Amino acid sequence: MGDVWKALADPTRRKILELLRQKDMNAGEIAAEFNMTKPSISNHLSILRQADFVDAEKQGQNVVYTLKTSVLEDILNMLSDLTGRGEN
Repeated sequence: MGDVWKALADPTRRKILELLRQKDMNAGEIAAEFNMTKPSISNHLSILRQADFVDAEKQGQNVVYTLKTSVLEDILNMLSDLTGRGEN
């Protein structure tokens, strides 16, 4: 679960998740949305993959990234359970 919080702590990674919520994108398309180097974007994508937020699939010369909603749903359910415990 530590990887999840680390991934969400960074505003760049949160922005990448927002972009992927709209559509699947390759690394070049993602990098075009930011004013940083491609290796920096690759590092952010690696952290998001480690936290299981995104899937990466090689398609020809590109790697296409897709948002995985299952981890986000698990986090929301966990937070909902935590906040619901105090209600009695």
